Amino acid sequence: MLDYRLDHLFTFVAQLQPPQVLGAMATGVRVNFAIAGGDVSGPRLKGRLLAVGADFFNLQTDGVGTLDVRAAIETHDGALIDVRYQGVGDLGEDGHARFLRGELPPTLALRTAPRMATSHPDYLWANRLQCIGIGEADFSTLKVRYDVYSVR
Repeated sequence: MLDYRLDHLFTFVAQLQPPQVLGAMATGVRVNFAIAGGDVSGPRLKGRLLAVGADFFNLQTDGVGTLDVRAAIETHDGALIDVRYQGVGDLGEDGHARFLRGELPPTLALRTAPRMATSHPDYLWANRLQCIGIGEADFSTLKVRYDVYSVR
C-alpha cells in the first residue's frame, strides 16, 4: 500500500440559487446550480465563497449525477483563490426517473476532487495540492456542505 495522508484544509457551506433545469440531453438531464455565496472555515483557509461560479450538474440515465464546479474563495485577508472540481452524487438506479417526476431525495452525498489556483504569494502552497471533498447537498435549503482534505 502506498503511503499517503489526508489533512483537513477547510469546510465550506455554499448557498445555491434555485436550479436552472436545461432539460434532457443526450448525456442526461442538465441542471445548473449558481453559487449565491457561502462561508469557508478551517485550519488552512478562512473566508467566503464569492457569488460567482456554479455547479454544471448532469444527471445520467443510470442515476449517477456528475458535478462540474467552478467557484472562487476570497480569504479573510483578501486573497482570491480559484476552485474547480468534478465529482459524483449517486441518486440510485431509479434516480433519473424519480428526478423527471420531480422527486428529489432530501439530501445527496457528494464526492469530489478539488484543485485550487491562486497568484497570491501567501497561498501559493494551494496550487500544489490535490484534494478530496466529502460533501452533502440539502435540496430543501439549497445548501451544500463540504469538508475538503489535501492528499499528501
